[in-house]
Amino acid sequence: MADLALHGTGVGWRPEIAGVVDDLPDLGFCEVIAESVDPAAPPRGVVELRDRGVAVIPHGVRLSLGSADGLDRHRAEHLAACAVALGAPLVSEHVSFTRVAGRDAGHLLPLPRTREALDVLVANVTATQAVLDVPLALEPIAALFDWPGAEFTEAEFLTRLLDRTGALLLLDVANVHANARNRGTDPRAVLDALPLDRVAYVHVAGGSEHAGDAAHGDPGVYHDTHTDAVPAEVLALLGELCDRARPPAVMLERDGHYPPAAELTAEFTTIARTARLTGALQ
Repeated sequence: MADLALHGTGVGWRPEIAGVVDDLPDLGFCEVIAESVDPAAPPRGVVELRDRGVAVIPHGVRLSLGSADGLDRHRAEHLAACAVALGAPLVSEHVSFTRVAGRDAGHLLPLPRTREALDVLVANVTATQAVLDVPLALEPIAALFDWPGAEFTEAEFLTRLLDRTGALLLLDVANVHANARNRGTDPRAVLDALPLDRVAYVHVAGGSEHAGDAAHGDPGVYHDTHTDAVPAEVLALLGELCDRARPPAVMLERDGHYPPAAELTAEFTTIARTARLTGALQ
């Protein structure tokens, strides 16, 4: 696993749950959406956590690293400024594109797994790293579709990306579950094929099943919602990951329909226990 100053159990900081996050037992780190941060005046709750010694990770969602338009340097500089303002040990972004011909799609879109797309991605990641003073971790997304003409499996694509850039891996086990469920593959085989020695930290999130029409060959789809409780299948996959290579840090990601504080705290503790991390195990 990657050797960084990031350990324990964390959570995605959101204004709606700032008070709950502040009271979580043995909070190791938190993650904040970079686009929601003004580096000149970060959210007070985030600053207070930073000042308590809680590591804060800026997590980008709009850098569009896979865009053939090239890197938006202003957005990359904003991500770098967030890292400086928050004293972050690293930053993270997605293996995706959100911008086409200068227009924002409003969604994280999957990349074609081709040599050409990989070259574009590597160039944009390398340009981003040149702006940053800290390491960059890259998160493969949950994709509801795959482009035709793939030349690599997802694990092969990611391994080549990390080898060529030296970037780290932000592994979202909920995304692994979602993609395997929707592609009809084995998520454990995906874990076996990923470069787990490059993992900086791990996301865990909830989702929901949407029934299809089995009689007509529609198996339904799993949506990675971030608004539902973490299902048993995702927790089991976290355990499978830890059996292979225990990550240094694991965090709960929640983006709406927030449960009562007791439920959120219980979910946080369950994740810590499943990952067999210190702190919330006690």
